[in-house]
Amino acid sequence: MNKQKTQDLQAEKIKELITPIRQKMARYGAKKLYLDIQDDFQQNDIKMGRDKFFHFLRNHDLLIKKTKLYHITTDSKHGFYKSKDLLVNLEIKHAEQVFVSDITYIKLASQHAYLALVTDVYSKKIMGYKIDTNMRVQLVKDALQMAVKNRLYNNENLIHHSDRGMQYCCPDFAEFAKSKNIILSTTQNSSPYENAVAERINGILKHEFGLNKTIPNLKTAQKMVKQAIEIYNNERRHCSLEMKTPHFAHLNQIHKYKSYKKKKKTTLEV
Repeated sequence: MNKQKTQDLQAEKIKELITPIRQKMARYGAKKLYLDIQDDFQQNDIKMGRDKFFHFLRNHDLLIKKTKLYHITTDSKHGFYKSKDLLVNLEIKHAEQVFVSDITYIKLASQHAYLALVTDVYSKKIMGYKIDTNMRVQLVKDALQMAVKNRLYNNENLIHHSDRGMQYCCPDFAEFAKSKNIILSTTQNSSPYENAVAERINGILKHEFGLNKTIPNLKTAQKMVKQAIEIYNNERRHCSLEMKTPHFAHLNQIHKYKSYKKKKKTTLEV
């Protein structure tokens, strides 16, 4: 077999290995892909270093193009009490020390739906969520209730951090959080970097899992969100987690937390 034919066959095999991963995570990055298919490379006698693999992706138009990740949807013009930002200078040391929350829109064929997420800051694991066709306070309460139910540790002084949206500042939500022994914290300005983890997770789900497209109906959206979060938590590697998954990071708690505060002029990557 000549050299060109061997290279062509190898290229097809690499594409076969990449395809099922990209079908589940359309915008999965090159570094993470490379780690995921290392065992398959060995089994198929493919000798390719990371730099050569990146070159392969570039030549076959398989690199991910950057997209804008932030959408400002917060209505903070209300008279409810706004909590202090308790994350300023806070050292993140372990899972379930801080939960962050946010709401993002999901476009349906005939209306909009809204997805509320609760994410653990340390592990980047999505702990709770709720999707519905309204943004009433029950949406964020249900997401937090799921997050509380999914807790693995009994850490005291759990902080819930969010933007200054009406749902997170109203007395109903404040009383609910207090009943769960959760301390509220909110952003003080409109910068997405004050709630960077929550904003970034929104972007990942929408742009990597197809939730930014028009979805036929709420039932379909609910199924897509559930599947996306299961894959995100259990299969998607994160640069900020030393290339581990959120589920692994949440259970093992061995990585050092990396803050996004120094990256205001660059695209955030997790």
